[in-house]
Amino acid sequence: MTHEQFRTLGHQLIDRIADFLASVRTRPVTPCESPEEVRAALGAACPLPETGEDASVLLEHASDLIFEHSLLNGHPRFYGYITSSAAPIGMLADLLAASVNANAGAWKLAPMATEIEVQVIRWLAQFLGYPANCGGLLVSGGNMANLTCFLAARAAQAGWDVRKRGVPGGPPLRVYASSETHTWIQKAADVAGLGTDAIRWIPTDPQQRIDLEALETAYRQDVEEGYRPFLVAGSAGTVSTGAVDPLPDLAAFSKERNLWFHVDGAYGAFASAIQDAPADLAGLRLADSVAVDPHKWLYAPLEAGCALVRDASALRNAFSYHPPYYSFGQEATNYFDIGPQNSRGFRALKVWLALQQVGAAGYREMIEDDIALARHLYELALAHPDLEALTHHLSITTLRYVPVEHRAGVGSEETEEYLNQLNQRLMEAIEESGEAFVSHAVVNGKYALRFCIVNFRTSTADMEAMPQLIARLGSRVHAEMSSRGVPQHSAIR
Repeated sequence: MTHEQFRTLGHQLIDRIADFLASVRTRPVTPCESPEEVRAALGAACPLPETGEDASVLLEHASDLIFEHSLLNGHPRFYGYITSSAAPIGMLADLLAASVNANAGAWKLAPMATEIEVQVIRWLAQFLGYPANCGGLLVSGGNMANLTCFLAARAAQAGWDVRKRGVPGGPPLRVYASSETHTWIQKAADVAGLGTDAIRWIPTDPQQRIDLEALETAYRQDVEEGYRPFLVAGSAGTVSTGAVDPLPDLAAFSKERNLWFHVDGAYGAFASAIQDAPADLAGLRLADSVAVDPHKWLYAPLEAGCALVRDASALRNAFSYHPPYYSFGQEATNYFDIGPQNSRGFRALKVWLALQQVGAAGYREMIEDDIALARHLYELALAHPDLEALTHHLSITTLRYVPVEHRAGVGSEETEEYLNQLNQRLMEAIEESGEAFVSHAVVNGKYALRFCIVNFRTSTADMEAMPQLIARLGSRVHAEMSSRGVPQHSAIR
């Protein structure tokens, strides 16, 4: 491809992307296609091409496939998962980063990319109020950020050379997390060689926060039985409802017992920077390590997770090896020394540019707006005769559809069983409509519709349209289930 061909194709592609972004609101949130339909559109059965094809034709075809057959998490009515709209400057940053194709594994291979990442880590820590001299690196997302911190904790707290002798080199290790903790912790325990039985699942209170008394009981029992506790994981915004654990109390608990205190802040940590942040979020500043995701509430394109560790040397102690062919010196940061990857993409550029384009104040305002929108939806649900508002934490609201004739039976086994089925089918109907996209949470046994707002395109009008949409589709699904004879015991009481 010549320089001029690249220029022409690049301009054409940027025009297509700009037109797509301008049209996002008018498109269905998801085409809601079957795997067979998507494979047919792709031509999945086609063999590997033997000869090449014109790049212009390929890019136009690829654009059509991507734009017409994707779930649009940049749509203002995408509320399903904690996946934000991607900031346009981040899209351009990924193109710019790919032009140099820096390997940000070693300073010598990527001097400017490395120094930009070092600066980004410091800026993210400052935004959170975490020590700016901490260690850290960008990774693919929350799972890898949490895993990186977990491995740093294992090396620091095991009490023997666990990297050399392995986990069997000492007493069985224990970690503590609430039953609402994301599945990253199972993966971490598995990958780290502990096995998932090493996790002590601590029950939660009615607000989905870890039960401190149950934690104390579990810890004492484990010590008496010869286990070696080494890590307590708190959540700064659980994945289901956005609940924040009592992080200051967990920090004090861990410090008193010489345990590593880790905070999974992949979703909610950035909310600690706003004026009206939940008081418990201040506890993440006391943590030994924190996982955050710029590709969530900082609106960076995927992938952009981040591991922050208070003691920078803990990362080096967990990951560094120096065979003869790694002769890059110690005068600068070499990320292969402080994380699991050697070859690393230039993830930092999109975060670096966005932090400067928006500024800390701009991000605080957008995070506050998302929280206010979720709160508004919660209040609308409280006022609606066919909706039951269940929870609101950070920018996540959960609610469910309850037909008026079933109100009296709420809480009974028969009614709850029917309402769970009804709301599960309702969630599917919302997706099929293309008018919005939501996910679900189970809140104290109730199947709830879960709305997560991490979207700079979402407006008050979008929130105010949701109760009407839910009631309209809910009424239709309720009628369909009634016509099929689905048991509704409470309706005839």
